[in-house]
Amino acid sequence: MVQIDYFFTVVSPWVYLAGDRLEQIAARQGAKVRYVPLDAAALFPRTGGQVLAERHESRKAYRLQELARWSKRLGAKLDLHPAYFPVNPAPASYAIIAAEAAGGGDLAGLVQAFPRAVWAEGRNIADDAVVKAIMAENGFDPAIADRGMFMAADVYVRNLDEAVARGVFGTPFYVVGEERFWGQDRLEMLEEHLAAG
Repeated sequence: MVQIDYFFTVVSPWVYLAGDRLEQIAARQGAKVRYVPLDAAALFPRTGGQVLAERHESRKAYRLQELARWSKRLGAKLDLHPAYFPVNPAPASYAIIAAEAAGGGDLAGLVQAFPRAVWAEGRNIADDAVVKAIMAENGFDPAIADRGMFMAADVYVRNLDEAVARGVFGTPFYVVGEERFWGQDRLEMLEEHLAAG
């Protein structure tokens, strides 16, 4: 079975806008998804990019226009200025890593729930109670987050190193073998690649 390595950060509006389209593609094409949460703020400077706060004003303005356009196009509610952004992505990322290791819930749903919480629901995903509530909402024992925290922190660091080594420089980023696709607007191309075998 073909594997899609999905590199993402839980605080990206573009990850939120991707929704469940990756999972739909994987189901249609008989592929499996490996979820690789990472720290995008650490990824950007290591790969020639800039964190949002350091970008030129013209880039910031364009980003907001694009987010509004894509939100409308996809019919996805999106708050351009969410109450909790920027927010520390580590607690939610650790929860995803620990949940995957433990099993038993809806991992894809959990991955989608954290960015949706930021960009559409006004929730603080750095808050322990919110993280645990979202885990429970997706069928995971919230205590997993505490039990797996140290393991998850280690994996989170290794995920960043793997991303840099494999040519990942933004999120969402999808890798199939040597083929790389950056952005939720490349999902159709990803599916075309999978369909071509």
